[in-house]
Amino acid sequence: MNTGPAGLDAQPSATTYELGDLVPLAWGGRIRVPHFQRDFRWQSQDVLRLFDSIVKGYPIGNLLLWVRKQKPEEFMLGKLRLMAPAHDESLWVVDGQQRLISLANALSVDGHKYKPFNVYYDLSAKEFVETPTLREAHHISLPVLFDLRKLLTWFRTDGIAASEYFDEAERVATALRQYKVPAYLVRQDDRDALTDIFDRMNNYGRRLNRAEIFSALYSGEEQGADERLTLAKISDNVAERTGFGSIDTGTVLASVLARRGSDPMRDIRVEFSVAGRRTRPEFPDEDQLTAYTQGEEALVRAVEFLIREAGVPHISLLPYRAQLVTLTRFFAHFPQPQPNNIRLLRRLFWRLSLVGPMVFKGSFTLFSRTLGAKIHPRDEEGSLHAMLDTISDAGPVIPSVDRFRTNEAMTKVILSAWWSLDPRSLTTGEILDSRSLDAVLDQDRTAANAAPMIFPRLRDARRKLWPANRLFLPDDGDPVSELPGALALQPLDIDDETWDSVLASHLLDRDVAVLADQDRDAFLAARQERILPQLAAFIGRMAEWDYEDTPSLDALDLDGEFQEFEEADLPIAPETEG
Repeated sequence: MNTGPAGLDAQPSATTYELGDLVPLAWGGRIRVPHFQRDFRWQSQDVLRLFDSIVKGYPIGNLLLWVRKQKPEEFMLGKLRLMAPAHDESLWVVDGQQRLISLANALSVDGHKYKPFNVYYDLSAKEFVETPTLREAHHISLPVLFDLRKLLTWFRTDGIAASEYFDEAERVATALRQYKVPAYLVRQDDRDALTDIFDRMNNYGRRLNRAEIFSALYSGEEQGADERLTLAKISDNVAERTGFGSIDTGTVLASVLARRGSDPMRDIRVEFSVAGRRTRPEFPDEDQLTAYTQGEEALVRAVEFLIREAGVPHISLLPYRAQLVTLTRFFAHFPQPQPNNIRLLRRLFWRLSLVGPMVFKGSFTLFSRTLGAKIHPRDEEGSLHAMLDTISDAGPVIPSVDRFRTNEAMTKVILSAWWSLDPRSLTTGEILDSRSLDAVLDQDRTAANAAPMIFPRLRDARRKLWPANRLFLPDDGDPVSELPGALALQPLDIDDETWDSVLASHLLDRDVAVLADQDRDAFLAARQERILPQLAAFIGRMAEWDYEDTPSLDALDLDGEFQEFEEADLPIAPETEG
């Protein structure tokens, strides 16, 4: 049944406005912002980029304007307090609010006083800038540049020392005033139809994410595009080489950027350009293909560490994507870490899995930036200890085992603990490997399909969410729809010793397993009691909270110390772990 708006009475009409006409319409109160629009969100860089696009003749997008009658009313447009006169055809902004508010305020004497609308044009550097700390003759404000009379007066007075830049000022002023903005005009009295349009444009339509923007910026020529290495192909290559599953392109991009510099959230528009960068790249002469190729290799090494050393076999079990980004940066600079440093790196990974969200306030950006800045090329030992120091004040943590949801980080920790038990198939008794897990999950973002519920129709909502109500079965051949019976009944072709190993790999024994088909409450209670000790033991082995994060022997100069004891007949103490 269709209960929404009836639709538009007529299709929108298309038109164009020159900025020289559009902006005065806004100042005169003819252009308004409906209440259902979001607040102004743009920052200084967004406003600067808007004007840069206009002067370069780049498209800045269409406007969608709602034409309707308006009574006289005072209102705010950004920082401007305006008076809207009565009019039969006032224009209300359905799409384009951020752009129109930026234009109206930055080009106005009153709006220009406030950040982020305080834009100047540097006639010498030929670029838009925020209010300069030190104003010079060649800095001209946008309200002056936009108004021809004010511009001529400025060159006779304040800008007399900048007379050599008159041609540049005239060029930019003309480009601003004559820039054409496409617009669609909707004539519709039904407010519900307009809010419906707004909702669909801002929620149903998917915005480009950072990886998509980066790929578009550096997509290269059309010819040869199919063979060119891309973020998506890097993801596919890593999955094929490691069996770790499909890493999203956003994480691939952050990993590629982290290899090249400590801040993976930096401005992507100048990544392969010297101009405009705030920091010097660590691989300054590297082209895009090399950056992608070496980024893939570092990412593969990071993934192999997760699989072989950290006990995380698949992307769906990785607690936080920022961890992979940090590991990629580490393995980019230290491809073959010292054995003790591998151990320290494993400690770091698991400690971050447990306390990282508290230390870094759950922020991907803070997490990756902070740890990325601690990784210094040519200082493997120092980098590791600097990263460990960021969480030195955090104590041991054991996740709660009251809830199991595969999209949550702590459940991923539980699944990794179960993976360390070498889970076996209920039908063949064979140990299930990471390739089997990858085959079951395919492109899944979580491990839900590899961790079925034993009792999916359990009435007790609390117990239904217990980890005890799940099995880790990364195998297409297991009877996930008949798990209670499969646990209670030993297959005829599996011997007793193997069956005991199968049950143990799922935190069960024969006495508990038989309850699955007889007393589900007793089964869940008994299995739940086994989960926390196994989880605590796993975390204890991996995070090693009780060990000191001492440097490796190779990093210490012990010659002096040994010389002091050469003459003494002292017993040699056993080597301490750490």
